[in-house]
Amino acid sequence: MVLGRADDSLLAHWWWTVDRWLMLAILLLLALGFLLMLAASMPVAERLGLDNFHFVKRQLAFLVISFGTMITISIMSEQNARRLSLLLLPAAFVLLVLTLTIGPEIKGANRWLQIGNFTLQPSEFLKPAFVVASAWLLAGSFEDQKFPGRQIAVALFVVVITALLLQPDVGQSVLISGVFLGQLLLAGLPIGWLALLGLGSVAGLAVAYTAIPHVQRRIDIFFDPASGDTYQIDTALNAFRTGGLFGTGPGEGLVKRVLPDAHTDYIFAVAGEEFGALACLVILGLFAVIVIRGLARLLDEEDVFTLLAVSGLLSLFGLQALINMGVNLGVLPSKGMTLPFISYGGSSLLALAITMGLVLALTRRKPRSQRLPTTQDRPSR
Repeated sequence: MVLGRADDSLLAHWWWTVDRWLMLAILLLLALGFLLMLAASMPVAERLGLDNFHFVKRQLAFLVISFGTMITISIMSEQNARRLSLLLLPAAFVLLVLTLTIGPEIKGANRWLQIGNFTLQPSEFLKPAFVVASAWLLAGSFEDQKFPGRQIAVALFVVVITALLLQPDVGQSVLISGVFLGQLLLAGLPIGWLALLGLGSVAGLAVAYTAIPHVQRRIDIFFDPASGDTYQIDTALNAFRTGGLFGTGPGEGLVKRVLPDAHTDYIFAVAGEEFGALACLVILGLFAVIVIRGLARLLDEEDVFTLLAVSGLLSLFGLQALINMGVNLGVLPSKGMTLPFISYGGSSLLALAITMGLVLALTRRKPRSQRLPTTQDRPSR
């Protein structure tokens, strides 16, 4: 089917306004992620006594659903994309609170809800919803000085971080804090207030260090490897050394046979061992292309909400990737955070599809008459 520029259908309008290069980069990352899942997951499934293709088949199902979700959201108008996020925020928060009461404890944390054969992690969906909601509040305050958007956004941030720390989930808390501080900076918050919030975040991290044993243990091991078990990171680093520049070849790696999280948190190490440093640079390059391409669409953006929302969503995506790769390379303490679109996980994949669907929707080219009103568009009195 040919979609001409003169075609006024919804699909044709979407095709000629969406960033097709950004979408192509996302699709390449999804394809590369599935290839790595084939390489990493079968030994893990065999070790757990499951069908060899157990994780592969589940990930394929998640990919189909996530791809459909991303495309559907990308077709939405800016207003509907924002409404979707504002509906998702309370739903995800309620589910997050439920994990504290009925969620199973796994590795010392209550972060998941068991729904049949599917394990749901509400915090994954809370992240993009919070970023868009905070962008809306900050934009409202930016355009109308009487609207207490900044105060409400900060209060919402405190509530969300408190709920995450109660699970506890320090990694997601650090990620959201970094993104929110960036949004505040873009929204023009005075440096003094930013410094105060930054100190508050550091103080919160210090409290987490003293109050949460596994956080203290991970940080202590990072600064003093002799103080604890460094098996996972040592194995991951050895995988990179073994892989060298070109890798040992598909299926020839050993790290996936000995690391429990080889198909999730440490899939980047599998890529390094079997496909080499060049493949790792390709993965890093794809993440960079997605983030830079998305930010480039904002260069002449006039709407404050779009600027704050898209930059926040892309920061969320890019920082999560950097944290995962940093942990695999031993330059950051262990966080238990997936590599976007590559690691196994239904909740993560679907939430990332929502995130990038929102980015695609909000960065679509549109006539000035269809943009949300900004201070520049309003007539002077």
